[in-house]
Amino acid sequence: MMNKILIVEDEPKLAMLLQDYLTADGYEATIVERGDTAVAAFEQYQPSLVLLDLMLPGLSGLEVCKHIRQQSTVPIIMVTAKVEEIDRLLGLELGADDYICKPFSPREVVARVKAVLRRTQPVTPPVSTSPLSLDEGSYVALFKNQRLDLTAVEFQLLKALADSPGRILSRNQLMSVIYSDNRVVSDRTIDSHIKKLRRKITEVAGSQELIHSVYGVGYKYEQLD
Repeated sequence: MMNKILIVEDEPKLAMLLQDYLTADGYEATIVERGDTAVAAFEQYQPSLVLLDLMLPGLSGLEVCKHIRQQSTVPIIMVTAKVEEIDRLLGLELGADDYICKPFSPREVVARVKAVLRRTQPVTPPVSTSPLSLDEGSYVALFKNQRLDLTAVEFQLLKALADSPGRILSRNQLMSVIYSDNRVVSDRTIDSHIKKLRRKITEVAGSQELIHSVYGVGYKYEQLD
């Protein structure tokens, strides 16, 4: 979904310049030139962020900010030619998320918009469809919320395979994961650990096979739907 930016600015050339830069960066942007029409425009447009000039005809930017904050937490960046600290502080106390002083570079405004949106918009974690859950900190492995009673070596093997679903890992690669001190062990050691790991998975997963042998090459983990 495209983020929408409401530009409340009474200098037409500056407003259009900001609109052009924001549009070029993938935003949808609309312009309002008066403070006394800004709140209605905000309600109608439902923007993701407001670029709000401090000095506006009809109603000041601070008053517009106050009205918007009474109904919404949408981020607001105040834009001002006044550099007095009181104006900056008052703007932020009314609920502004950031401010920019004129003169400024349009690129700086776009960068500030990105930063504020990144900071204020909720991050939706990726939805995992895997029935397998691995907690490396506690060495706890769950399959469909059932705990697998694994040794540390078995956990490391399962994690190495599950981190690269569908990819074949050779026995040498797996040995380097579980034996970082480069000790010499035979292929049968890996096979033995895999056998035990499979058995423990079968106890909770039933007939669903997660770890597959690839003859003469190694093992791979198949991600389930």
